Amino acid sequence: MRFLPVSLTTILVELADLDETLALFASLENDPVEGIEETVPAARTLMIRFRPEKINGQALAAELSRRDLTAKIPPSDKLVEIPVHYDGEDLADVATLTGLSVDEVIRRHTESEFTVAFCGFAPGFGYLVGGDPALHVPRRQSPRTRIPAGSVALAGAFSGVYPQNSPGGWQIIGTTPSKMWDIDREPGALFQPGYRVRFVDMDKASGKISLPVSEAKPRKEPSRQGPHFEVLAAPMPALFQDLGRFGQTGQGVSASGSLDRGAFNAANRIVGNPHNTPCLELTLGGFSFRAASRTVIGLTGAPCSLTIETAEGRFTAKTYAPIPLEAGDTVTLGQPPKGMRCYLAVRGGFDVEPVLGSFATDTLAVVGPEPVTAGTILPLKAETNEFSSVAIDEFPAFEPPAMGEVVTLDVVLGPRTDWFTQKGIETLTNQLWQVTPQSNRVGIRLAGEVPVERRDSAELPSEGTATGAIQIPHSGQPVLFLADHPLTGGYPVIGAVAEYHLDLAGQIPVNAQIQFRPIGPFADITAKNT
Repeated sequence: MRFLPVSLTTILVELADLDETLALFASLENDPVEGIEETVPAARTLMIRFRPEKINGQALAAELSRRDLTAKIPPSDKLVEIPVHYDGEDLADVATLTGLSVDEVIRRHTESEFTVAFCGFAPGFGYLVGGDPALHVPRRQSPRTRIPAGSVALAGAFSGVYPQNSPGGWQIIGTTPSKMWDIDREPGALFQPGYRVRFVDMDKASGKISLPVSEAKPRKEPSRQGPHFEVLAAPMPALFQDLGRFGQTGQGVSASGSLDRGAFNAANRIVGNPHNTPCLELTLGGFSFRAASRTVIGLTGAPCSLTIETAEGRFTAKTYAPIPLEAGDTVTLGQPPKGMRCYLAVRGGFDVEPVLGSFATDTLAVVGPEPVTAGTILPLKAETNEFSSVAIDEFPAFEPPAMGEVVTLDVVLGPRTDWFTQKGIETLTNQLWQVTPQSNRVGIRLAGEVPVERRDSAELPSEGTATGAIQIPHSGQPVLFLADHPLTGGYPVIGAVAEYHLDLAGQIPVNAQIQFRPIGPFADITAKNT
């Protein structure tokens, strides 16, 4: 095994092949290590997030190095059949790459029995192994910007089905009407690790094709009868967020959650809410709402102006302080001169339903409560004796950056720093990187005069990615992953922003500049007993 740093709380275990990866994953499932919070298996790596107060990277490496990697995972008794129209636009190219006829490609694909090795990239996206080796083909040289949901595709030793419209570089050989991801189904992902999978040619099937069905869960309609806010304006849709959705990596669902966790927590303290009560994350101001009853709100994060229109007149209010509202009061947020995101909490909390155990809205995976737009009715929960006194001494943890400013972010080098030349590493750390308008909750897209130089153009097998990861695509222009990043990625990660600077990264506006500052040299983690 090779142990590589990902961040201050995450390591990447590199193994010889997929069998060893799955053996280590199964070993940790059967005999957990205290302090491990989450594991993300991939083609030949296991990404492990841990609690540093329980165990450190060296001690974790020592524990993992003693595990038996020879055990084989018993096959599952669950077989999923996927009906396919073999009409993919890359089918002829796959035939050419393999030296087979189109009919032979289809025959070999349908006669193979696959196993779901792991899930990643997007909710419900299963990486299938065990197919005919003759069908191993490389990814496309130029990825598509949009692949339709239901596309059946090949890449390397894997087969898979795209669960939703998304960009991707796999070779498309067909389409399926099966719904790979359905939030109303239990579990939501049709593919689960260990399941066996067979593909059926719909154009040759003699019997009736049955598709998995699910019953839509009843949705609670918002009501104007009780306490509520009526949203009057939302130039950017507001998103419900909490501290994240953990424990769903087996379905390919990442944590998501608030980009500025410190501001999120402060907003709840201001109104006396319990820890992790969902708040609204507001981007770039302009949000306005009317209160239908008496309540208390708190606003934190980017320092936007706050105007309240009441029956007595128009007033301004301060952020980071409790703000009482009466029925009929209208609240309007101005555009923040610094930072990007504000957090709105209300005493008692919003009456919103969790999705997969969390209120976080993942914009990439499209998991979580519905985005909040103009005209939305936001029901409020009533106060109970669970709530504490409001906090009146809250203040920002840092000064949010403004457009044009240079923001310095500390970086942990790894896990794939050695995929880059020394010149490439110096380019990353010495050059200022411009934040582009293409940035969002998935990641900050950066532009620099000199691209980051790689040692070669080798293809990286998909592996887990962490919030804060700095991924370098073929263009050499970095992407800094934020909370809604994909669970796995196929481009090398040169480093990751230290956890204590992630809140700051979540407030960096477009046209600011970023300076990456390594907190130490890149090196493998050495196993050490404690």
